[in-house]
Amino acid sequence: MTDQPVLARRLGTGDAVVVGLTAMIGAGVFSVFAPAAEAAGSLLLVGLGLAAVVATCNAVASAQLASAHPASGGAYLFGREVLGPWWGFVAGWGFVVGKTASCAAMAMTFAAYAVPGEEWVRRLAAVAAVVLLTAATVRGITRTALLARVLLGLTALTLVVALVVVAGGDAAAPAGGWTATGGLPGVLQSAGLLFFAFAGYARIATLAEEVRTPETLGRAVLVALGVVVVLYALVAVALLHVLGEGLAGSGEPVAAAVEAAGAPWAEPVVRVGAAAASLGALLALLAGIGRTSLAMARERDLPSGLAAVHPRHRVPHHAQLVVGAAVVGLVLVADLRGAIGFSSFGVLVYYAVANLAALRQPVAARRWPRAVNVTGLLGCVVLGASLPVPAVVAGLAVVAVGVAGRLVRLRVDRRTR
Repeated sequence: MTDQPVLARRLGTGDAVVVGLTAMIGAGVFSVFAPAAEAAGSLLLVGLGLAAVVATCNAVASAQLASAHPASGGAYLFGREVLGPWWGFVAGWGFVVGKTASCAAMAMTFAAYAVPGEEWVRRLAAVAAVVLLTAATVRGITRTALLARVLLGLTALTLVVALVVVAGGDAAAPAGGWTATGGLPGVLQSAGLLFFAFAGYARIATLAEEVRTPETLGRAVLVALGVVVVLYALVAVALLHVLGEGLAGSGEPVAAAVEAAGAPWAEPVVRVGAAAASLGALLALLAGIGRTSLAMARERDLPSGLAAVHPRHRVPHHAQLVVGAAVVGLVLVADLRGAIGFSSFGVLVYYAVANLAALRQPVAARRWPRAVNVTGLLGCVVLGASLPVPAVVAGLAVVAVGVAGRLVRLRVDRRTR
């Protein structure tokens, strides 16, 4: 017997679905379709379908692993438990660097919708948002369940307004003339970029210790992903209908769509909704990365100083400050497409490890066929390799730096024993 307290199993399928939706529907849907359309052209919806398939495989792998290992840590924990410490490190490192880039993309999305104007003004606004929200996380202020639901409702309402306006408008992009200039590589690249908009579904898997039955996780994953795929498909069709080829060059595609549809009154609504979604997602991610960094630092997979917890606010303040500084640096030097690509690469590395760990689980722990894990693993590898070359090169370089750092740490540990 153990005296360690356990979490209450109170959540049903509906509760888990809401958690998944709040994690998925956010800044990505307001920004990712433009770079994805630039890559895939008129075959954007094919790229969206591929991204949805890979996301589904990744999500069910995470749910299966969480049922067998109901503790926090995600693929970092799964990799360590099933495959070994090195795999866990690669997953955790991919998550930290990928989600740090996600934070930069969300800050830039906020600035694009909230502060139309010169590029340098937008970058300063994005930096200010990161600094203020980092300060909030250091003081222990994070998104509560109530705030998550409010932001989900606001984001959903914004998208519904945009869809209704576009459907009721007379504007339509000129027919013809836009082809899938990137071919199959372009479609694969668009799928890798669109994967950014799905990231967050594994949040459901973290509820393994709080759902009523293990089967709840699987149902919630499939329902939440199904809702999001339908919503994203509707948004993509609306953007293609109104903007056409112009979608590829739009910095604020959803706002541009309602303006093109002849409803300028709806543009401020979209901008406010997109800005709120971006800030909410940014705040949640900053807190999440800080806590993953804390867990890795406790295992000495990151510098031990990042494991410090503030004596008053009880948050990993060193980790939060380092993450905030890294996000500011990315905001100042990267563009939105580059940040999305780099983020997708890191997160695809994370889920590749999750699929491999699920594939290695014993039969008694399995809930889906191994073919699902094989598909997810191959999908992560193919989509990661298909991302823009600068994102792949930067991602591989950062992974190599992380591996080299851990090798040095292990060597130092052996010498000091």
